[in-house]
Amino acid sequence: MLSATIALASAYLSEHYGGPAMLFALLLGIAFNFLADSSKTGPGIQFSSKRILRVGVALLGARITWTEVQNLGAETVALVVSGVLVTLVVGTGIARLLKLPRSFGVLTAGAVAICGASAALAISSVLPNDSRSERWTIVTVVGVTALSTIAMMVYPLFSAFLQFDDTAAGVFIGATIHDVAQVIGAGYTISTEAGDTAAIVKLLRVSCLLPVVVAIGFLQRGSKSADAPKVPLLPLFLFGFVVLVAANSFGLISPDIAAFLGTVSRWCLLCAVAALGIRTSLGELAVVGPRPLLAMVSQTALLALFAIGGLLYLD
Repeated sequence: MLSATIALASAYLSEHYGGPAMLFALLLGIAFNFLADSSKTGPGIQFSSKRILRVGVALLGARITWTEVQNLGAETVALVVSGVLVTLVVGTGIARLLKLPRSFGVLTAGAVAICGASAALAISSVLPNDSRSERWTIVTVVGVTALSTIAMMVYPLFSAFLQFDDTAAGVFIGATIHDVAQVIGAGYTISTEAGDTAAIVKLLRVSCLLPVVVAIGFLQRGSKSADAPKVPLLPLFLFGFVVLVAANSFGLISPDIAAFLGTVSRWCLLCAVAALGIRTSLGELAVVGPRPLLAMVSQTALLALFAIGGLLYLD
């Protein structure tokens, strides 16, 4: 109930005063950190940050159909998927150059490459749990949300400066901005066509979440010791994601139901982020230093430059 109340407050602030609801949920949650270890609220906060999170990620599948992805064309699909792969590989290397843990590099690179906070939460669920894992997750969510908001304001100006037409601008916006809401905001700022294209390209990136999380989970299984507990190669929530994508692609989910499931997914993720905020201490965040932010800024710039280069090459 505490996480849900914070989520409701965050949505209200976002709708009435502007700004990303995810960031509001984090900040409000941090204010209630004193309840994180309470015997009355602790189990519910843990439930929200783990179980409700996984439900939210699974329901993201109801927003994707393969027909929409195919309509983009092979060149656009190749550009977007290549951008995801390059950001994952090179972005992880950037974090290592900054002497950050490999797991943090994978987490931030995945969040930047795919879908921001949602990807960060999904990837964190298959990474090793240690004393710093939740701190890294919250830093990543804060960082990519802030960078996504900045990109929402700046990238339409980049598109105009580079003289992209509406379709190219939509591809650029959808292929580079982290969070779905900011992609929509930036795309429709340019035009309806740019907004529609940006939304479909963004869904293509979201569809990359499944193979990326499965691959990361597989690599983590291989790197663990023999006596470490094994996690399923395809966790139940990712299986649900696959089923919903398939059902939506075959027309088994009506548009109204898909919209409803998308809304439920958004609320679940908002509750999960609120719970993560509650479990985060500002003192713990203060010790991470500037290097994590530098890593995320570098990864974001890498993805943007790759997309611009690809679009100019295809033009």
